[in-house]
Amino acid sequence: MKPVSVNLDHVSSFMTGEDLSLLSAECRKSLLQLEQGTGEGKDFLGWLDLPSSQPESLINDIKDAAANLRDKIEILVVVGIGGSYLGTRAIISALAHQFETLMPETGNPYILFAGHNIGEDYFHEMLEVLSQREYGILVISKSGVTTEPAIAFRILKKHIEKKYGVRKAAERIIAVTSKQKGALRTLVEQEGYRSFVIPDNTGGRFSGLTPVGLLPVSIAGYDIDKLLEGALALEKTTNSTIPLENNPSARYAIARHALYRQGKKIEVLSNFDNRLIYFSEWWKQLFGESEGKNRKGIFPASVTYTTDLHSLGQYLQDGERILFETLICVGSQKNKVIIPEDKADLDSLNFLAGKPVNEVNKMAELGTILAHVDGGVPNILVEIPQINEYYLGGLIYFFEKACGISGYMLGVNPFNQPGVEAYKRNMFALFGKPGYEEEASKLKNRIK
Repeated sequence: MKPVSVNLDHVSSFMTGEDLSLLSAECRKSLLQLEQGTGEGKDFLGWLDLPSSQPESLINDIKDAAANLRDKIEILVVVGIGGSYLGTRAIISALAHQFETLMPETGNPYILFAGHNIGEDYFHEMLEVLSQREYGILVISKSGVTTEPAIAFRILKKHIEKKYGVRKAAERIIAVTSKQKGALRTLVEQEGYRSFVIPDNTGGRFSGLTPVGLLPVSIAGYDIDKLLEGALALEKTTNSTIPLENNPSARYAIARHALYRQGKKIEVLSNFDNRLIYFSEWWKQLFGESEGKNRKGIFPASVTYTTDLHSLGQYLQDGERILFETLICVGSQKNKVIIPEDKADLDSLNFLAGKPVNEVNKMAELGTILAHVDGGVPNILVEIPQINEYYLGGLIYFFEKACGISGYMLGVNPFNQPGVEAYKRNMFALFGKPGYEEEASKLKNRIK
């Protein structure tokens, strides 16, 4: 079975042959722009060949660093935001035991995250935990001055140095940052932290297959070789030498643009597996930051079924027809739980007795697809056989490649994020940060 496949059976009735012919030509042009580096943002295409270009020496260094830190700690705190956080959390939460905090020790550290919010209670309660456990820090930032992770690392650095002493603390801190510049790189040189490089030509939301994602995933105890192997399979099947009809990323990009041009302005990523909740969060950042520019773009949203069938399901079924769904379909589960028979059958569920729970879940999935399509909601199906490192690696690369193609089809630079800076300028001005006096003066008149 293919690592990732795209099923458009529940979309084709919403698209015309003329739409597809025109969009196929646009897709081919955008794919060539991407691979030949002729489009906007061409300096940030390092992710394109990451699966095939990672040096074996780098992978070995990552494994070595992971093993050394893992031996010292019970908890790893990953400090980062955006692409320095979501890709890692997407992978680890998909692979982890869903009740790992209640399970006996596995030999691998539990992963906590910091720097993705500015919650004071969050920091306080995390420090309460870290005061009682052996821990280490992995800080991820190209610049070292992004506000949220910089605050988190300042607080955690003080705590870990107080707990272990400066020299011992330095042995428990690893940094992933720029090669030669930035505040964090300067700190690495001063303190002697072990460090890895975020490639200059790879943006944060596309960095999951660099040390940004590979190192914490390895520390957590998962197989990064398999992750890269799955991504490599998609690198091979999504390049411009493959006919578009056999290229899953291209087919997905074409379908979503055909729907967008028909007025479907919202894409809902849905799934029937709780382990993909944070994968959906990463996907929202990937497409939201890449496409939401120049008053253009499909708004990315997400739901997890069957839970959300009892909340947002009503809107999807009967609300405004301004959306379409992309459903991640997982073929099989790792484990099997059989529904038992009950003599009294008060809940009238004996018709399901003897069936595995996943069989019921798959029927709920199929029933939902058919109901939503009948209700006027097109469904793109993205199919993987199961959730493991190999298929997650493939899924990550599949969406990254599709996002690059789709951004160029939309006519925007998919590799910048100018809108993200607006709140930062306002926040710095409100705090009176030096250099923001002019912005502060303008804001003062607006908040009287």
